[in-house]
Amino acid sequence: MNLENKKWFARVCLAAVSLTIWGGDPLSGEENEDAKEEKEIILPQTKEEAKVRAQILHDTIHATLQFVHRDFFDPLEMDLIPSATLEEVFEEVEEKWAIEIRWLGVEGKTMNVDHKPRDKFEQKAVEALAKGEKEFETMEGRIFRRAAPIVLHNACLKCHVPDRTSLEDRVAGLVISMPLAKKGEAKK
Repeated sequence: MNLENKKWFARVCLAAVSLTIWGGDPLSGEENEDAKEEKEIILPQTKEEAKVRAQILHDTIHATLQFVHRDFFDPLEMDLIPSATLEEVFEEVEEKWAIEIRWLGVEGKTMNVDHKPRDKFEQKAVEALAKGEKEFETMEGRIFRRAAPIVLHNACLKCHVPDRTSLEDRVAGLVISMPLAKKGEAKK
């Protein structure tokens, strides 16, 4: 991966963190008005809930920073792609928080067979995201599952939609699954 691609990936990571925390797009310099209108920000109700959110964000950002530096600024590691590096971040989050995160191919070429839908929920999520839905979610027993779009901008389309006839954004998906505690279940 060349230096320009590494810089682009670092900017994408910054954008993802900024969108998570503030709801704006730092790459455009504009706030995301659609996100504001569609969904009210749900603030934590307690100090404990705020602490858990902060810990999850910290661990996610920390792991991303570590893996990005290892994979994109080491001259011996020139063939790695951003999604593969982020899969290691997903593993860290799952190990520490029991939150499963995985990529989901929606539009364009799915670059990894592991990113194809695994079950009915993911198949329905692909259909919903391809139609422009902002999220698709369900409860399966005590497991909350949510799929939301990951925008594939022009730089992504070179690989994901090589025979494109337009530069319009496409979407992939990100599936996040997490168990809910049973009533009275002790905290870790």
